Amino acid sequence: MKIGLVAGESSGDLLGAGLVRALKQRYPQATFEGIAGPEMLAAGCEQWEPSESLAVFGLIEPLSHLPRLLKLRKDLVERWKASPPDVFVGIDAPDFNLGLEKKLRAAGIKTVHYVSPSIWAWRAGRIKTVKAAADKVLCILPFEEALYDGVGVDATFVGHPKADSTPADPDVAAARQALGLAADEIVAVLPGSRASEIAMLGEIFVSAAALVAGARSSVQFVTPVATPSLKPAIEAQIAAAGLKEQFVLLDGDSENAMIAADVVLLASGTAALESALLGKPTVAAYRVGRITYAIVKGLNLLKLTHFTLPNLLTEMPLVPEFIQGDARPPDIARAVMDLLDDADRRHSIGDRFARLRAELAQNTDQRAADAVVSLLN
Repeated sequence: MKIGLVAGESSGDLLGAGLVRALKQRYPQATFEGIAGPEMLAAGCEQWEPSESLAVFGLIEPLSHLPRLLKLRKDLVERWKASPPDVFVGIDAPDFNLGLEKKLRAAGIKTVHYVSPSIWAWRAGRIKTVKAAADKVLCILPFEEALYDGVGVDATFVGHPKADSTPADPDVAAARQALGLAADEIVAVLPGSRASEIAMLGEIFVSAAALVAGARSSVQFVTPVATPSLKPAIEAQIAAAGLKEQFVLLDGDSENAMIAADVVLLASGTAALESALLGKPTVAAYRVGRITYAIVKGLNLLKLTHFTLPNLLTEMPLVPEFIQGDARPPDIARAVMDLLDDADRRHSIGDRFARLRAELAQNTDQRAADAVVSLLN
């Protein structure tokens, strides 16, 4: 049995690796090939191209990469038409994978799209594209399955992999000891994992931290730096605010940083769900380039009243949100301090997030493998 895969960026690489391992348990002789990251490579997938080749973000930014990506997709179609896999699995990267899946499906190859595009958030019309491209959709959020059922798309909720790997009862004291944090109050500050996010949010977050530090007698900030290349910019922002003594910078280790914290301040994205799964009261903000934001607003592409994922998964929003022009240091600092001041509220938020973790922890790798096997059979 041969399975083709295309995974975009690191999150897709992790999902792909888990799927490869789960399928290998059932079919030890199966082969896997396609666009893969280091985790998939280690799991046994033949890498034709690294996942990083698809890591292009934004609305305007990908245009310069379009000729290369179109050629890559054309080459994959020709290669798999010549030697068809038993099934193709496109993991995330919908702008690339859905077009690829549609062409492969037309050639008689069974197709799976793993991780639904955010059709519930923006560009809802993409559900028609998904229907034309995928024989089966694997959803990682519980409400997505019903959206596809309503238009006759075979979809399966497989759970969220982060919920499977997140500790159910994080040890706060051990995390603080391991990181050398001794203040009465700890705030984890995660301005993002990309240079553009550090440029957009870093100074705002540090300015908010300065306001918090000025109002509290014993507070310490911990920031996990996603990649070494981001560290100089973050250090410069902290130094400019005069907060070098209050900040502890880590080389990665975002999970321990969040476990150690009383409150987490972060750039909205995957980290927001990770923070919630750890039971942490969270404040989120996000900013994008002016042109991108103007296009999204002007075309009315955004359909949500909330943009932070945990707020879409609970009965009432629990994460204060600040987007674009609303992401101001005084407002963000106030939201952080409101949480620091209210232990009962923090406890209540932690309890609801613990239930959310239980709802999303579904043994994702095995459920995804079950779904792929059902299509093969």
